[in-house]
Amino acid sequence: MQISVSSTLTLYHDGQFWVGVIEHTEDGKLGAARIVFGAEPSDEEILQFVVRRWEKLSFFGEEKPTSAKLAKNPKRRMRDAAKALKKPAVSTKAQKALAEQREAAKDASNQKRSKRRAAQKQERYAQSREKRKQKHRGH
Repeated sequence: MQISVSSTLTLYHDGQFWVGVIEHTEDGKLGAARIVFGAEPSDEEILQFVVRRWEKLSFFGEEKPTSAKLAKNPKRRMRDAAKALKKPAVSTKAQKALAEQREAAKDASNQKRSKRRAAQKQERYAQSREKRKQKHRGH
């Protein structure tokens, strides 16, 4: 009995991180895994990942799927892969918390800038009033 095994690693940038999507086909059953690299990985880093961590990946979860079949048409597979890449990555709670923290910092910065500008405007007005008073007195 011969087992056919095929794997493909696709690397893309999702706008924030470099992400690898691994499609693993085993006896006509398709499994996938997603790995976040962070910064753009070099060829050596990808090779080290494949050598050291490939066997630890879980493509099919705890148990292998029974009905996941790979499309025979290569164009269909490409369309499916492109469709999967267009879907936004699921954000973690930590990422959401960081985004909220950035928004709060941005709001605080905007309020501080607004107060500073108002104070500067008030100061310029006071200076111009004082200058007018001095001119009126003949100094």
